Amino acid sequence: MELRHLRYFIAVAEELHFSRAAERLHIAQPPLSQQIQQLETELGVELFHRKTKRQVQLTEAGQVFLQEAYQLLAQLEKAIELTQKTGKGERGQLQVGFTSLVTYDLLPVILRRFREQFPEVKLVLQELTTTQQEQALFNRRIHVGFAHPPLEDNTLNQQYIQQEALIVALLETHFLAKQERISVRSLLDENFIMFPRHLGPGLYDQILSLCQQGNFSPKVTQEAIQMQTIIGLVSAGMGIAIVPSSLQNLQRSGVVYRALEEKTPLVETAVVWREEEMTPVLGEFLQVVRSVCD
Repeated sequence: MELRHLRYFIAVAEELHFSRAAERLHIAQPPLSQQIQQLETELGVELFHRKTKRQVQLTEAGQVFLQEAYQLLAQLEKAIELTQKTGKGERGQLQVGFTSLVTYDLLPVILRRFREQFPEVKLVLQELTTTQQEQALFNRRIHVGFAHPPLEDNTLNQQYIQQEALIVALLETHFLAKQERISVRSLLDENFIMFPRHLGPGLYDQILSLCQQGNFSPKVTQEAIQMQTIIGLVSAGMGIAIVPSSLQNLQRSGVVYRALEEKTPLVETAVVWREEEMTPVLGEFLQVVRSVCD
């Protein structure tokens, strides 16, 4: 049985007249009659009662087959539509890795734009460190990530999408909060709140490098994994923190942010992926990232 048999049968069943069905299908009437006879022979049942040579009625079996034929064609059309959308990157699933830092600036804008353009793509988000994202890309657990170079895996494709300076987060009652810009050297005796180095060695080393410009090593008295926790500890008066400037979007009671007098290292964010794992959905996602960040 071929697809055309179903289409021919439906046309005759709806018209209940071979000539009108043939005209609708843009074929001659004799070949149409032959195709319907072949279908009945294959099924082993009569689908039509022939009232005349051209006018017919559906048998009980024909009525059942008509409903099933409708469902089959509907399923086929749906399969074609889904296949075409998937091939164009308009449907599917995308696993996205990200660090907590990008949630304060870039990522919400990118995700909102992508969902507006591709509502049928399911986004699965995973918060991971840069190192974890590299491993997840290698193991195909994510398709794309937002990480902070330098990367250990030089086989990854990466595109820089943001650079930001380092700033100081401190209590609004701190004596340094009165200044618009703060010297790194003035932080010599402060208690620092930082994250463990293994969670973000690049950013951690940039903060150390900045302190070394002031000829001191930071006195780290508290560690926290999440940036929002670090700011929460600043709010609690546990110390100060040097953080990327996008953290200014994270408001906490009693916390203010101040620029540094010195030129600071730039914290870079890159979108990373493996070219050999490129899919239509990933291609569309990267296009959205570029349109937001350009």
